[in-house]
Amino acid sequence: MAASFRTRLARLRVDLTPWRGSRDFRILTVSGTVFYLGSMFGYVALPFQLYSLTHSNFAVGAMGLVSILPLVVFGLYGGALADHVDRRKMLIFTGAAQVAVCAVLLSNALLSNPQVWIIYVCGALNATAASLQRPSRDALFPRVVKHSELPAATALNAMAMQAGQLVGPALGGVLVGTAGIAWAFGVELVGLSIATLMYLWLKPYRVGEHSEPPSLRGIADGIKYAVRRKDLLGTYVVDMVGMFMAMPIVLFPAFATEVLKEPKLLGALYSAEAVGALIATLTSGWTRHVHHHGRAVVIAAACWGAAIGIAGLAPSIWFALVFFAFAGAADLVSGLFRAVIWNQTIPDEMRGRLAGIEMLSYMLGPLGGQARSGLVADLTSVRTSIVSGGILCVAGVAATGAALRDFWRYDARTDEHAVRERDLRAAAEADEA
Repeated sequence: MAASFRTRLARLRVDLTPWRGSRDFRILTVSGTVFYLGSMFGYVALPFQLYSLTHSNFAVGAMGLVSILPLVVFGLYGGALADHVDRRKMLIFTGAAQVAVCAVLLSNALLSNPQVWIIYVCGALNATAASLQRPSRDALFPRVVKHSELPAATALNAMAMQAGQLVGPALGGVLVGTAGIAWAFGVELVGLSIATLMYLWLKPYRVGEHSEPPSLRGIADGIKYAVRRKDLLGTYVVDMVGMFMAMPIVLFPAFATEVLKEPKLLGALYSAEAVGALIATLTSGWTRHVHHHGRAVVIAAACWGAAIGIAGLAPSIWFALVFFAFAGAADLVSGLFRAVIWNQTIPDEMRGRLAGIEMLSYMLGPLGGQARSGLVADLTSVRTSIVSGGILCVAGVAATGAALRDFWRYDARTDEHAVRERDLRAAAEADEA
C-alpha cells in the first residue's frame, strides 16, 4: 500500500529529463526566465510612469491601443520570418532591439521632464520587437529536445515563466515605490541584456532548404493550414472562447474594494492565478501519461470557467483566492496540452507561421474578454459579470469540443501528424547519432 502511494506520488513530480539532456534547452529556459523576469520590472514601471505624468487612466490604457497594430502585423510577419531564417539570429537581433528600446525608456525616465510621446513610441517599438521574437522562440523550442520529451519540456518552461510572473511584479512594485521608476527600467535593461547575450551560446538552427521568403501568400498558407486541421483549430478556439467569456482581471479593483471590502488584499487577487499555475506545474508529472490532449484541453478550460464563476460568488476574499488559484491551475493545464499539440504535430517548415497565429489567439481572447467583463459589470454588477462569464465559458468550451470532433478525439499515439513528426524526429536523431 505504501509502495503504491509512493509510486502515485512520484507520477506527480515534474520531469527533469529535458533539463538534464539538452544544453540548449537549459539556455533557452534560463535566458527566457531572466528575460521575462527583467521585463516584469518594466511592466510595472511603465504604466505607473504614464499615470504619474498624465493622471489619466485612459492614457495608461492607450498603451494597449498603440501596441495592437504592431502585434497583429509583425506577429504574422515574424512567424513567416521564423520559417525562413536562423531562429537563433532572430532571438539575438530582436533581443538587442528590446535592449535598445529599454535604454531609451531609462534615458527618458532620467530626464527632469520625461516625455509621454517617447513612452508611446517605445511601447509600439517594443511590441514590434516582441512580436518578431516570440514566433522564432516558440518555433525553436521543439528542436532543442527529443520529441518524446516535449510534454515535460513544456511543463518546465511554464514553471520558469510562472516563477517570473510571481516574483517580477512584486519586486518591481517595491522598487518603483522605494527607489523610483528609473531603477526599475535599469533592472529591466540588465535582465534583457543578460538574456540576449545568452542567446549567443545557442547553436545555429537553420531552416530547411525548401523554405520560402516571407510573403502574404506564405502567411495565408499558414492560416489555411491552421483552419484545415481541426485539432489545431480547436486549440485556438477553446482558448479564445475561454478567455473572452471568463476574463475577470479588469474587475479585480472593484471586486476587492466594493464587493469584498478588502482593498488591501487587491494584490493577492492578481497573484492567486499565478500561485495555482505554479503548483500545477510542480505537480505536472502526470501529464506525460495523458494521450488524449484535445479532451484534456477542453476539460481544463471548462474547469477554468467553472472556478471563475464560483469565485464570483465568494462570500469572502479568501474563498475567492482559493478558486482563482484553481482557475490558474486549470488554465496552466489547458495551455500545457495546447502547447504539446503544437510542438508535437506542426511541421518545422510551418512552425513559425503557426506560432504567430497562436500568439494572436492568445492576445485577442483576453483583450475582448476584458471589454466584455467591464461592459457587463457596468450594465449589471461585478458579481454578475464574473459569474455569467464563468457559465458562458463552460458552455462555449463544451460547444467547441462538440463541434470539433477531431479535436476531442485527438490521440497523440495515433494522430497522423503526431506520428509523422515523431518518425521524422526519430530519423533525424538517428542520423545525428
